[in-house]
Amino acid sequence: MQEAAGGWLDADSTLIAPARPAFGIWSVIYTGMLAYAIFQALPAQRASARHRRIGYPVAASLVLNAAWIGVVQLDLLWASLPVIVALVAVLAWLFVQLRRLPPRGIVDAIVTDGSIGLYLGWVVVATAANATAVLQAAGFDGWGLPAEAWAILVIGAAAAVGIGLAWWGRGRIAPALSLAWGLSWVAVGRLTDEPDSTSTGIAAAVAAVLVLVVTLVARVWAMRSTRGTMEA
Repeated sequence: MQEAAGGWLDADSTLIAPARPAFGIWSVIYTGMLAYAIFQALPAQRASARHRRIGYPVAASLVLNAAWIGVVQLDLLWASLPVIVALVAVLAWLFVQLRRLPPRGIVDAIVTDGSIGLYLGWVVVATAANATAVLQAAGFDGWGLPAEAWAILVIGAAAAVGIGLAWWGRGRIAPALSLAWGLSWVAVGRLTDEPDSTSTGIAAAVAAVLVLVVTLVARVWAMRSTRGTMEA
């Protein structure tokens, strides 16, 4: 993938590109999605309204993921952006459905919510990096703003999405972990590799910490709210 599409998606292509070790998270995501595929096919889940609601959209997300890989391998960088935007939209829809239809037990929570949450958080960062690569490849000049200013704005937008997911999701951990993971590796890449940018690296590190802190606060608040309702 680093050599495809003119190398625009490599770890040193743009200021928003995460360092290469970040992409190891795909192994975790794919393992989680395999576990979900097995779990939802079990006889006990076949009548579950939750899994009937999300089954086809989960399959669609995996098709979109494969389509993204395909267009990148065909060097169609411009086509990768609408595909990944569609992917993040599907995953966001899934996140909403999982919030509305709570899991039945700890296994469901880990396998379903955990896997899809990790998938969503990482794709948010990947979308930011993908959009930046497409714009740079197209010769976007930043309308007079320096590249670092745009990088910080994009990082801020990704962090805002993470904060929104954390608060609306009542502190769901999985999206925050993968989003913070991606942002942390953006920070590592900018502070230790090319293109170097201290300000971008610091902004990414701060954004990662902020997403995690807000998620923990939202989770504590949700737990206290639930406890208060039960006691009442």
